[in-house]
Amino acid sequence: MKKAYFNWSSGKDSCLALYRALQDDAYTISKLVTTVNTDFDRVSMHGLKTILLEKQAASIGFPLLQVGLQGNISMKAYEFKMNELLSELKSDGYQYGFFGDIYLEDLRAYREQKLVEFGVKAVFPLWKQDTKTLMSEFLKAGFKAITVCVNAKYLDSSFCGRLVDESFINDLPANVDIAGENGEFHTFVFDGPIFKTPVTFEIGEKVLRTYHPSGDDDDCFAKDTSWDNSFWYCDLLPI
Repeated sequence: MKKAYFNWSSGKDSCLALYRALQDDAYTISKLVTTVNTDFDRVSMHGLKTILLEKQAASIGFPLLQVGLQGNISMKAYEFKMNELLSELKSDGYQYGFFGDIYLEDLRAYREQKLVEFGVKAVFPLWKQDTKTLMSEFLKAGFKAITVCVNAKYLDSSFCGRLVDESFINDLPANVDIAGENGEFHTFVFDGPIFKTPVTFEIGEKVLRTYHPSGDDDDCFAKDTSWDNSFWYCDLLPI
């Protein structure tokens, strides 16, 4: 068996990729790894409260390793933290790291480059597969998800805090990928075939947040003024 960890986002792509990975007897996945924003105690990018992340991992039945990052972190500081993480995982015998990425070539290349430096191989169960087919598989399998973050460049606030179902998919604008693979929206999966019990919550307020570069010379965002920086978040409140 090949010992592996899973880079866990709490969203639909991670869930479907894990669902598939668990059906592959070649690997033993024994840990979920998630980056969290220590400024707000929430999952990075998704904005999900860490208590719901913890309940999700417990229902799925995997140990969860939370990697704390400051909200306005520079690229240099981020890579230092990731190098520490990979060194620790390699020391614990992990040979493979799973990801839910589908299309983004640059991101895949970056992940593979960083992992190979520590003798770890990246695995992408959903890579280059049709997103319509993947979304159909996700829903037919019985997974249930809600949008927790939407990119204000592509979607208005009405898409935030919605269940991901056929109605949601049909309402998406033509320029939005059906699975949000260009960062148009992010989700929280709260039930499905790999869950022991559903994760319960109430829907809280919606807020619009705008982000800015850290100002450090090595900040990758500071060198690119085209990045999307305004997002709607829907707060989920644990019950």
